[in-house]
Amino acid sequence: QAIRGGVFSPDDPMRYTGLVDSLVDYDRFLVCADFDSYWDAQARVEERWHDAQHWWRSAVLNTARMGWFSSDRTIREYATDIWKALE
Repeated sequence: QAIRGGVFSPDDPMRYTGLVDSLVDYDRFLVCADFDSYWDAQARVEERWHDAQHWWRSAVLNTARMGWFSSDRTIREYATDIWKALE
């Protein structure tokens, strides 16, 4: 409602009308579909941030568990396994 009301563009309150209308009336990519769960998750992140010890632990575990993920590896696997592009 703040965007639609021109809060972020007081000089041109209608600036974001097209954007808001497309998200509200035709959310093809489901940008807003899970916004409530995103908001809840963000609240949990903020709560964790204020607890330095738990934040540190979460950050270290998150980094350590990313070992298998690599965008290069993922793209290469997708190209060979899905597209059969590198065979």
